[in-house]
Amino acid sequence: MRILGIETSCDETSAAVVEETGDSAAPWQVRSNVIASQAPIHREWGGVVPELASRQHVRDICGVVDLALQQGRTLWRDLGAVAVTQGPGLVGSLLVGVSFAKAAAAAAGLPLVAVHHLAGHIESLVLQNGELPLPAVVLVVSGGHTSLYLLERPGDYRLLSRTRDDAAGEAYDKVAKLLGLGYPGGPIVDRLAAAGNDRALRLPATRLTHRDRNAPDLKGDLDFSFSGLKTAILRHVRAREAALSEREIVDICATFQRVVVEALINRLFDAARRFGAKSVGVAGGVSANSRLRADLQDHGRRREIPTFLPSLTLSTDNAAMIAAAGLRKLRAGLTAGADLNADPALTL
Repeated sequence: MRILGIETSCDETSAAVVEETGDSAAPWQVRSNVIASQAPIHREWGGVVPELASRQHVRDICGVVDLALQQGRTLWRDLGAVAVTQGPGLVGSLLVGVSFAKAAAAAAGLPLVAVHHLAGHIESLVLQNGELPLPAVVLVVSGGHTSLYLLERPGDYRLLSRTRDDAAGEAYDKVAKLLGLGYPGGPIVDRLAAAGNDRALRLPATRLTHRDRNAPDLKGDLDFSFSGLKTAILRHVRAREAALSEREIVDICATFQRVVVEALINRLFDAARRFGAKSVGVAGGVSANSRLRADLQDHGRRREIPTFLPSLTLSTDNAAMIAAAGLRKLRAGLTAGADLNADPALTL
C-alpha cells in the first residue's frame, strides 16, 4: 500500500508518498518527500510569523502535493489513504493541511488518517532504521518540543518527561538572536560551536527533582529546563561593556551547546536505564545537531545500547514521517471522519 502524507504544522509545506515493503523488520520506504521551506520568508522577522506561514501554505500546498506524486511515480488511484498532521502546531498552518487532506481524501474516495506531529517524529526513526528493539526510549527534541517517550509496543507512546519552559530548539533560536546570529539559530550555533572552547563560560545545568504542577502524573526528575541557561547567557552579554568579539561568540556557542546536549543525553540515558530500554533514539529538528548526534552514538557505544537517529532530511518537519505514522495507525484500524479538525494543542 502507498499513502500520501501531508505536513503543515509550522513553516514547512511538505507532501510525501510512502510505501509498505512487506518486511516486518523494515516496514516502509520513501518514494518521495517534498519540502517547501519558508525560512527565507521568516528570517526577516527573526522567527515564524503565524499569519505569513498559513498564507504561504495556501500558496504552496497544491504544487507540493503534485510534485510529491510526480516524484513518487504515483497516481491518485495508486494510493490507499491520505495522512495529515492534525496537531500540535500553528492553528492556521494546520488548517491548510487538514482542509486539503479532507478534500483530497473525499474526492479520491480514500481513508483519512489523522496523525500527531510528534508520533511522526518518533516513526521517522523506524522509517530510517526499521523497527526499534523494544522497549525503547525516544527523545523528541525540536523548536517546540523537548520530551521523552517510552515505547513498549509499536505505535504506543508513553510520555515520561518534557520541558518545563523553553524547548531546546527554541533556546537555540533565542540565544542566536541574542548574539545577533540570525534565524534559524540552531544550525548557526552548531556551526560556530565547532570552533569554540566549550568550557569558556560557567553556565548552569538545571536538574529538576520535583513534580511539574502542570503535569502531576510525571515524576519530574527527568524533565528539562533551558530558561535559566538562556538567562545566564543574557546576563553575561549585558555585563560586557564592549561588543562581543568573534572569539567570544564562538566560545558562548560552544559552551551553550555543550550544556544543552549534556542535559539531553543524560536524561535520555537515565530514562533508558530506569525503564530497561533495549534501544534509544533521538528525533526532531534538533536531532540534526552535530554534537548531539556524535555524543548520542558515543554514549551508546560506551553503555552498549543501540542508538538510532533519522537522516538529516527526516530530522526536520517532513511529510514522509507523517505518512509512516499514518500507515501505523491505518493498520491498527484508526481512521478519521469528515469532521476532522486541526488541534493546535493535541496531546499524544
